[in-house]
Amino acid sequence: MKIAVGYELIYQFPQPTPVLAMLNIHYSRAADIVVADTMTSVPMVTITPYRDLFGNWCSRFTAPAGRFRLASAATVHDAGLPDPVPRGAKQHEVQDLPPETLVFLLGSRYCETDELTQTAWELFGHTKPGWERVQAVCNFVHHHIKFDYLQARATRTALQAYQEGIGVCRDYAHLATTFCRCLNIPARYCTGYLSDIGQPLPHAPGDFAGWFEAYLDGAWHVFDPRNNKPMFGRILMGYGRDATDVALTNIFGPSLLESFTVWTHEAI
Repeated sequence: MKIAVGYELIYQFPQPTPVLAMLNIHYSRAADIVVADTMTSVPMVTITPYRDLFGNWCSRFTAPAGRFRLASAATVHDAGLPDPVPRGAKQHEVQDLPPETLVFLLGSRYCETDELTQTAWELFGHTKPGWERVQAVCNFVHHHIKFDYLQARATRTALQAYQEGIGVCRDYAHLATTFCRCLNIPARYCTGYLSDIGQPLPHAPGDFAGWFEAYLDGAWHVFDPRNNKPMFGRILMGYGRDATDVALTNIFGPSLLESFTVWTHEAI
């Protein structure tokens, strides 16, 4: 299966403005890229790539004043299989975890482990450690939060999502990530493309998606509390402690997002 992915972001800038962007496909899918996701801009600017602390491929540039278009289109080979379900994956004791996973046990900007630890153990302390416990977290979050795109809020934290019971995919992922960390399971926030392949019509407008990965049995495994079922065509762009680390753009000045278009579908 080949999947076409891409985006078009159009901004208005009142003045020349530095921008950091994280909009490229993750290097773990490099071997699957059939048509490269080259970032282009109108007007053309110098785009300098770099890798962040987590290895995500990022870009930096200065957008000129006025209308500015940022776009990319790519084709990715995909096995056409649903997300794996590692039902037997075991949980590690904290003292046995690899050092690089430990940062994903800690609280972060949107994941207040200090505020939710007691709640996490009250809700999930009786569950079997490992895959079963992470899935119990996803089941709870899936039913606890009501999806409402119109009430999306960029500043909503895991605690606020738990208290308000409403949000979008990033809120589901933040809350589940936080609960897992509270339960001594390393969890990292992920963002990328997620297709509607295999899903009934009508499909919602295209958008980037947020999910998380939990470290079990010596590997990172995908969990998606928003959909709470195996999905097809998931293409990772980046991961980090929470949405702060994988913001699509960080803009260092005033701006107006005029248009936002994302697509991901089976290529013909």
